[in-house]
Amino acid sequence: MDVQTAVNAIRILSADQVQKANSGHPGLPLGAAPIAYELWANHMVHNPKNPKWINRDRFILSAGHGSAMLYSLLHLFGYDLPLSELKRFRQLDSLTPGHPEYGHTAGVEATTGPLGAGLGMAVGMAIAERYLASKFNRDGYNIFDHYTYALCGDGCLMEGISYEVLSLAGTLGLGKLIVLYDSNSITIEGGTDLAFHEDVTKRFEAMGFQTIEVPDGTDLAAIGRAIEEARAEKNRPSLIKITTVIGYGCPAKAGKASAHGEPLGEENVKLLRETLGWKYDEAFYVPDEVYQHYGKIAEKGAAAEDAWNRMFAEYSARYPELKAELDAWMSGSNAAKLENDENYWKKDTKANATRNISGSVINYVKDVVKELVGGSADLGPSNKTVMKDEASLSKDMPAGRNIHFGVREHGMTAVGNGILLHGGLRTYIATFLVFADFMKPMLRLASLMKIPQIAVLTHDSIGVGEDGPTHQPIEQLTMLRSMPNMDVWRPADEMETRAAWFSALTQKETPSVLALSRQNLPVLDGTSKEALKGAYIIHKENGSSPDIILMASGSEVSVAIEAAKLLEDEGKSVRVVSVPCLDVFEKQSSEYKESILPSGCRKRVAIEAGSSVSWGKYVGLDGAYVTMDRFGESAPAGELFKRYGFTAENVAKVARSL
Repeated sequence: MDVQTAVNAIRILSADQVQKANSGHPGLPLGAAPIAYELWANHMVHNPKNPKWINRDRFILSAGHGSAMLYSLLHLFGYDLPLSELKRFRQLDSLTPGHPEYGHTAGVEATTGPLGAGLGMAVGMAIAERYLASKFNRDGYNIFDHYTYALCGDGCLMEGISYEVLSLAGTLGLGKLIVLYDSNSITIEGGTDLAFHEDVTKRFEAMGFQTIEVPDGTDLAAIGRAIEEARAEKNRPSLIKITTVIGYGCPAKAGKASAHGEPLGEENVKLLRETLGWKYDEAFYVPDEVYQHYGKIAEKGAAAEDAWNRMFAEYSARYPELKAELDAWMSGSNAAKLENDENYWKKDTKANATRNISGSVINYVKDVVKELVGGSADLGPSNKTVMKDEASLSKDMPAGRNIHFGVREHGMTAVGNGILLHGGLRTYIATFLVFADFMKPMLRLASLMKIPQIAVLTHDSIGVGEDGPTHQPIEQLTMLRSMPNMDVWRPADEMETRAAWFSALTQKETPSVLALSRQNLPVLDGTSKEALKGAYIIHKENGSSPDIILMASGSEVSVAIEAAKLLEDEGKSVRVVSVPCLDVFEKQSSEYKESILPSGCRKRVAIEAGSSVSWGKYVGLDGAYVTMDRFGESAPAGELFKRYGFTAENVAKVARSL
């Protein structure tokens, strides 16, 4: 069979998917099909029968709008994606959603669609591969020895995240990262010359990449040579710029912006078949010889895994301790040991900032959760996220546990996601809470992909003080809490901080945010492991039932307790509820929630140095707020808390008004 027929099968299936759905992006699949075929057929090591084989090469379609091409590849190579699902492209409950979704479709390594995101996750995967190889490989036993490939387009490289993550990749010398650039010079609005004039090759050279150019995107042999040249370079990541024609093979659309994001139309699909020499008029028809061709290629991947399995069996017998450690890392079972570790749950007796407590926790759990790696966006000393006596990740230290992401919050989060997606490592990332704005798109992807990313976000309120309103978060907690599948913790003291970390480390499918104070907070008598339920009674009323309930998080919990004491001196029965995590509280039983916030007590006050928006459900129509619904000012923290009413006296005054 002519190999070109195999390439055209990808094109035809992709065009048919988009046409049947009457929605999608046919342009990239038509132009980039030769790139994808050459890579998947002749260079990428993968086994369709086991998409989770830990030593497979990873392929990330950063240009996620070209999903029809990825689904065509997965189907033809024999992944668990039947033709019936291609016919349901972009339909409700199908395995072929509009953009690739991790955990939804077999063989999809990352959720992509936000342009450039896939590049960041690819960088994280390449970091993880090199780290794990350094840790577990032994002479003659290369347990981890695979490549990470990312296919991107012009749009990915216009997004700022691409510079953030690829600059880091070059700095770290990730030799097994290969970026395939589908350069078709077209975006939705027209030619790239409208807004994108730079010399991409020179840009990548400046970032420390090997660069290779293929002037004809239909030349399979040239693409193959470029991939092998990239694989041979061990000290630098590689860019392969491949010039393609968007909408290739469709006379009315080829090379035009209209090929990007709309169906070709029935007549143009017919002309596409004629132009490509595809002999079959029936939509979604692929001849047996094409399936047989792809099946034989897939057998090579199965044989590669079989050989690896034999080698791994020998490795396991020779290095049983390493095998046991690897199993623990891959399963994520180490963190569970903390639950009954008395030393972990010990409580100090002096006031401290929760960021400092978090730093102590990190340096305790690093010896228990040995697969934990992480770092900050150039704020490690402020975030207290540096692991003591541990090396920094670098080109020459591939297993350094401290990762210096540089001032790259958006890219940092994508890279952290990629490390998690690879498997075998747990991650944390860090910056100031106010800069969660820069992280949000990739935190959202973590939530969507159901991966347990941990974001340590310090300087959590106007307590930042003199840095002023640009650095004082107001709406960020609300933004993060509004995200589905995201646990947002704002602990009040050491015990709650430990609970937050334990919860974050033992999650399997939910990311966590830890919002931590810059300023010292008092040790509270009533805090306990009950914090793991998200909200609990920290100060019990002195009557049979409360007259009023004060609800608070973080630094305001101690203020609420002091206010309760003032009200109790006036004969009131006051309950104080600490709410370190609204999201976790919502997961509790209705009985538990009623026991903490009884519906019969409608006089409630929410106290938090942040937006009021998160609290309406709990405050109700008869309650009140001591919150922050305006920007702060530059002044010492203590003065700001007084200015904006975060004092026991003001909280008591608001409570009296009910």
